[in-house]
Amino acid sequence: MIATVHPYNITWELLPEDFILDDEPVDNVNQPPLAAALSESLDRIGKLSSNALVTTNYGICATLNGKIVVKAPDWAYIPQITVSREEVKRSYTPNLQGDMPVVVMEFLSDTEGIEYSSKRTYPPGKWFFYEQILQVPNYIIFQPESGDLEVHRLDKSGKYDLRSVSDNNRYWLDEMQLFIGVWQGRRENRDGYWLRWWDEAGNLLLWGTELVQQEREANVAALKRLEELEQKLRDAGIEP
Repeated sequence: MIATVHPYNITWELLPEDFILDDEPVDNVNQPPLAAALSESLDRIGKLSSNALVTTNYGICATLNGKIVVKAPDWAYIPQITVSREEVKRSYTPNLQGDMPVVVMEFLSDTEGIEYSSKRTYPPGKWFFYEQILQVPNYIIFQPESGDLEVHRLDKSGKYDLRSVSDNNRYWLDEMQLFIGVWQGRRENRDGYWLRWWDEAGNLLLWGTELVQQEREANVAALKRLEELEQKLRDAGIEP
């Protein structure tokens, strides 16, 4: 499949087997837990079907003017793939293997500003790649240390527009049918800021550990009510 965005010729091809991928380690210890937390909530409400694909530091490919370009966003959501998961073990090529990502995220870890790079010459910058090549509808940039969140939406002109935050400090993503926002608290021995999902009614999508804690508290409350009822019966001269 070929699409032309003047003056760029974009094709969608499989990554060659001999292509050397960047094997540098993740440069921020916060990235894996942040990504896992986002995915877990989606899985719990059934948004991670067998045909959906969530990527974390995983290569998304396009061929620009005959040269392979690979970018690995910290987190991305692809609604549907059209090939088996065995075929996307190493990388993913939109249009050829399934849908275009509807959300890509970068978690800031340095001051180089590579997440904002609009460099057009090879290899192109991340911003240019997501905006002009992939044309991803939502580009999210998150600073885990400060909790600053930017949500950029692809406008009708094909450019990213910084969205204004809503009254409840969340952003509605049409493609996800969910709100995303910043939450502060503790998970996996990390106290800090997290990205989280809320449904249309404003309900926070809970993690598994929170569901367990919620159930435990409900059981404790129920036991307390039972004990209070038993005591009232005894006070009334009735043996429960």
